Amino acid sequence: MSAWNPNSETAKQKSTMELMDQYVVPTYRRFPLVFQRGRGVELWDEAGKRYLDLGGGIAVNALGHANPEIVQTIQDQASKLIHISNLYYQRPQAELAAAIVGETGPGKVFFCNSGAEANEALFKLARRYGHEAGRFEIITATGSFHGRTLAGIAACGQEKVRQNFGPITPGFRYVPLNDFEALKAAWSPSTAAVLIEGIQGEGGIHPATPEYLKQVREWTRQQQALFLMDSVQCGFYRTGKFQSYQRLLEGAEGADDFLPDAIGMAKSLGAGFPMGAVWIHRQYSDILGPGTHGTTFGGTPLACAVALKTMEIVKRDQLDQNARDLGQWLKEQLSQLCGQYSRILKEVRGIGLMLGVELQEKIPALTGEGIVPSLKATELMSDAGLILIPSGTHTLRFLPPLNLKQDEAAEALIIFESVLKGIS
Repeated sequence: MSAWNPNSETAKQKSTMELMDQYVVPTYRRFPLVFQRGRGVELWDEAGKRYLDLGGGIAVNALGHANPEIVQTIQDQASKLIHISNLYYQRPQAELAAAIVGETGPGKVFFCNSGAEANEALFKLARRYGHEAGRFEIITATGSFHGRTLAGIAACGQEKVRQNFGPITPGFRYVPLNDFEALKAAWSPSTAAVLIEGIQGEGGIHPATPEYLKQVREWTRQQQALFLMDSVQCGFYRTGKFQSYQRLLEGAEGADDFLPDAIGMAKSLGAGFPMGAVWIHRQYSDILGPGTHGTTFGGTPLACAVALKTMEIVKRDQLDQNARDLGQWLKEQLSQLCGQYSRILKEVRGIGLMLGVELQEKIPALTGEGIVPSLKATELMSDAGLILIPSGTHTLRFLPPLNLKQDEAAEALIIFESVLKGIS
């Protein structure tokens, strides 16, 4: 065995990991990977090894890495204005708000920096809406994920997220997704809103059914409550439409008249640049007036310019259609692999370029070592040069850039199958 060379690239990666372990708070269980640069769907680590990134920074990198048009937009806008605060008017924010409203429906937009902040705005909207009537509760779905703030973890329908952070912020109830009777049973005079993801991301890629969406919309109208949607991960064309509910309801009766009361967005919206937003229906868009909510960095000229350019590229290059077509092809290929490797893979779920492959319960090669099967499988995939995102204990997520090409997807499938062969 050769002696460790302190000047080697391997030593450099080890040094980087040790430096982070020493000085960065360990809120993440990081994979032993040190990335140095990227281009499109490709990534390279400090040793020069190439990877295909079909995790997209957890559904963030809508146009891949180092997109030249986004790089140029950042340079151009940074040379003019980066930040001025929300005490003043600015053109990029106005144009981006108009673009989001145009893709969604009549209303207004609040800008922030992340999905957690977007959901905080939803919580405050619901509380302020129901305040005079003493209504403050929000019903969310079992398995849901709505961020890591104190209110966000209280909203999450996952006990593991809330552990050891008590007393938990009151005002949240949880019911199974797609179970309308359970929703009605959980209703109380204090209920102000319902909050669901169109497709649960952290919960394992579970879509809401069209019928459930319509039932919840009609019920909340009858009860004079708000219907809120967390589209942080499933929004921004990932399913082939701007919002996931638009794709989920496609072709369904009454789909053209369907609108939530508010929608939280982030992740792909800024194509890698920190960006969050909340669209609020015009009927409720002035509830959060001056002094009720705010943000220092939300909606800067730089962030808005990047998001505007991203929307322009998606529309110009028809990347929404690419998400539909390539996503369907990828899902079909993964379904075939589920049949071939049925002892390892259980099923494929999702829509467009938001897909989840669930592992079988007991796979000897993925058990032990103190980590859950999804994490172990993700490690094996990265060792082979494919980046995926674990979800829960048994699901692997495919969340690639919207401009993914079929030959890139095909190469990823070859790597994916090679790992399956190794496991079997």
